[in-house]
Amino acid sequence: MLFVKDLEAGYGEMQVLWGVNLEVRKGTITTILGPNGAGKTTTLRAIFGLNRPWKGVVEFDGKDVTYMPPHRKVEEGMTMVLEGRHLFPSMTVEENLMLGAYTKHAEERLEDSLELVYTLFPRLKERKKQKAGTMSGGEQQMLAIARALMTAPKLILMDEPSQGLAPKLVAEVFETISRLKDEGLTILLVEQNVFASLEISDYAYVLGEGMVVAEGTVDEIKESEAVKRAYVGV
Repeated sequence: MLFVKDLEAGYGEMQVLWGVNLEVRKGTITTILGPNGAGKTTTLRAIFGLNRPWKGVVEFDGKDVTYMPPHRKVEEGMTMVLEGRHLFPSMTVEENLMLGAYTKHAEERLEDSLELVYTLFPRLKERKKQKAGTMSGGEQQMLAIARALMTAPKLILMDEPSQGLAPKLVAEVFETISRLKDEGLTILLVEQNVFASLEISDYAYVLGEGMVVAEGTVDEIKESEAVKRAYVGV
């Protein structure tokens, strides 16, 4: 579904990615691991078009989308849940959700998307008239994921969805991500929580200094020397 080849990107004159290669197969959860500063978030941002790639190719569903802007990628079926949630706190849950359904494809599937969202997140249905800014951190993260679902995507990029959450809420977030796969969605996940992310993943890549230093199945990654070097105590 997603192929990334020789991807280079950065900020200003500072190069962060030095030829990243990865593949995400349809219907799977693929995780990108690595220490702070390894280039995980930059990889997602370059794939989605928030950072313009310097070199390389991003292919999605058989189409070259390397330099396609984010709103066009959403129309093609790719969406992203940004780190930090980026909700509109003064707007209600329902209003935040509706902001996700702005493409023609999403509008056509609005009822189905709402049904899926409220099935996956019954608390959001209960609180659809509540202002997003008054919700807990865990509920806000659920809302951010739900808003992404309103675009009727095929592929969801997620950047640190468990960041800043209490352990119980972290477990809920990962359970939700696993359920998204059960619904037929494909997920590319960036996470610092190694063990929790590997529990739900089919395949993983480890980044180090802007390059892929290891890749493999969950069992292979758990035994990888690159992972042990990247994470103290792993």
